[in-house]
Amino acid sequence: MNPQDEVNIASFVLQHRADALPALRAAVAAEPALELAIAGDTRSVVLCETADRYRVMDLVERLREVPGVLNVLLVYHHAEPSAALDEPVPPPHASGASA
Repeated sequence: MNPQDEVNIASFVLQHRADALPALRAAVAAEPALELAIAGDTRSVVLCETADRYRVMDLVERLREVPGVLNVLLVYHHAEPSAALDEPVPPPHASGASA
């Protein structure tokens, strides 16, 4: 599979100083693959969606370079073919139910 036919979804938890939030907001706003999902005083959650799996780690490094960011932790990463996003999601199976 061509890596460009892939969607990578990731989330990061960032620890940062309280005064780093404006710089963090600016860094996330400057990168189309990122979204600031939760902005806290000293911890924030950033979401990432990109076609390039290596870009995920590049963005971790970019976030680590933001002044006042102390740590960036990758807490979730999922990759799948982009065509799979257009497929319907099957209904959940009931467990333990008798027919």
